[in-house]
Amino acid sequence: MSEETTPVKKVREYNDPQSSKDTGIKGLFETALRRSKHLVLGILLIFIYAIVAALIGISLIPAVALVSHLFGWSEGFSTLPRLFIQGFSLGLGYLAYGFSAIIIVPLMNRLVKPMIGPYRGPVYSNGVLGWYLHNILIYSVRYTFLDWITPTPFNIFFYRQMGMKIGNRTEVNSSNISDAALITLEDGVTVGGSVTIIAHYATAGFLIISPVRVRKNATLGIRCIIMAGADIGERATILPNSVVLPKTVVPDGETWAGIPAKKLER
Repeated sequence: MSEETTPVKKVREYNDPQSSKDTGIKGLFETALRRSKHLVLGILLIFIYAIVAALIGISLIPAVALVSHLFGWSEGFSTLPRLFIQGFSLGLGYLAYGFSAIIIVPLMNRLVKPMIGPYRGPVYSNGVLGWYLHNILIYSVRYTFLDWITPTPFNIFFYRQMGMKIGNRTEVNSSNISDAALITLEDGVTVGGSVTIIAHYATAGFLIISPVRVRKNATLGIRCIIMAGADIGERATILPNSVVLPKTVVPDGETWAGIPAKKLER
């Protein structure tokens, strides 16, 4: 009986440790995080959301100033022109917020970027905090504005500021991107509409964070999914709706398709 249950018990303890190998404050925090996951994570999220709220608030300053000015100016007009000016000012204010956000949010990311890197281990760990905050920063812009500037030079600017390596003549027609600091798109890459690129996945209690590289002149078809650790070769093509599984290497010049994606024999 013990011989059958022991291996399962060892795997469970490794995937869900209750203590930390770190020392000092980092060790105490990680141990508390692992032993009181929901409580400590809840407190941590309050702190993170406060940071995001502050960044959104700063990004809204130009919008608030613009709307306040135009609302005051519109008071001298009759009802219909006044309502038009006020509605127009709200639209301009939204755009002012968005363009401010793609500048303000990456400034915070500069403090986080040194904490982001490849990782394999428990989900509740000091090693994932930087990666976690990095993605929250991306999503704060992605879900409030990014779709409005995709694809334009402005979304390329945002991803580069968030740490993504993007070559010349590369087009990114998707906002479904996580882990920007761990993604490299070389020269001439085409990322089709609604493509998902993600540099992490979880399995058996482990979180794996692994860089993604798409090499020169490769094409990612509409709605395909590129997962962590994938390496797409030069001039390779991933056909629409295909799924490239983690750690897959697609050789130069090949066309892959399917779920999971495999070489397409012509």
